[in-house]
Amino acid sequence: MLGSFKSLLDADVFAMFSPKRQLVGLDIGSSGIKLVQLKENRGRYVLQKFGVQALEPEVIVDGTVMDEARVVSAIKELMEENNVKLKNVAISISGHAVIIKKITLPPMPEEELEEQVKLAAEQYIPFDINEVNLDFHVLNPSKVGNDAEPQMSIILVAAKKDKVNELTELVKGAGLVPVVMDVDAFAVENMHAINYPVAQEDTTALVNLGASVMNVNIVKGGTSLFTRDIPLGGNRYTEAIQREMGMSYEEAEEAKKGRHVEGSDRQTVARVIDSVNAEVASEIARTVDYFKTTSPEGDIDRVLLCGGGAKVAGLSQQLCDRMRVEVELANPFNEIDTSVSGIDPETLEELAPLAAVGVGLALRTVGDR
Repeated sequence: MLGSFKSLLDADVFAMFSPKRQLVGLDIGSSGIKLVQLKENRGRYVLQKFGVQALEPEVIVDGTVMDEARVVSAIKELMEENNVKLKNVAISISGHAVIIKKITLPPMPEEELEEQVKLAAEQYIPFDINEVNLDFHVLNPSKVGNDAEPQMSIILVAAKKDKVNELTELVKGAGLVPVVMDVDAFAVENMHAINYPVAQEDTTALVNLGASVMNVNIVKGGTSLFTRDIPLGGNRYTEAIQREMGMSYEEAEEAKKGRHVEGSDRQTVARVIDSVNAEVASEIARTVDYFKTTSPEGDIDRVLLCGGGAKVAGLSQQLCDRMRVEVELANPFNEIDTSVSGIDPETLEELAPLAAVGVGLALRTVGDR
């Protein structure tokens, strides 16, 4: 999937003015903004910059930007603190503003494909076709149907223009140039392709647990087999602890991360976290079960967790017990040289799950597809 989607921006016009192919990955999430800059050197990627800028809980609520000025300011602060000189960035989108569908079409010349995909999209996309930006990726042709006629399997992506415009305006407001608009789930897939080369033939469920949305992307052999965005994330833990313990948001966040909060009871916090873990695990298991009923690929081999909620105590074990598969915490820097980043290994290990989308975006280049 690496570089397979050109961009969900209206056009790749921004790239025309830039001689540089390198992009900064900018992951704008509900709880914070993550920045990743990579450089390819002799066939291996090197981490040049990595930073995280936290956002107050009321700035972006359920994926909707409530305070544009604060987000623009946070992006500027993050770029300045990490001394990033590049202006071209790759950003991404997820949640209810994006629809991903796998469709089939008869084989046809490339020059006819775009128009046929647009016509097909009108049947599958529950939005006005004029209100979305479309992109697609052709998978390997396969035999389908009783007559075994060859068909092209295509991943179709539609993103609401108003959401795409909102994100691009934020980036431009910070003095940056948005070149590529990707999808969170596919950015994580790019990260996986580079960092887990020996696992590419396994069927893997990539689970990105963000603050307000969880992306599930089931992949095999460099191909996305099934994707689903679920409106459930790390904020569910924080809100549940707040309700149960009568804490402030900040205190509940600390308790969620396993840190001691004065006046709190560790056992009660653990019980609340365990309850939300069950909810998260249930959604992941339900998604995988649906995939099994609709795909000939069968069982999955492992679950790879990333995102800010990936390290919540007990989640990996509960998933493992429920699904009877290997569950692993993703390391977005597994095959990336981090020695020149200037970040100490302990800090990098602590923050690594937050970097999955950013790394996937930083792997994109100007004009790729």
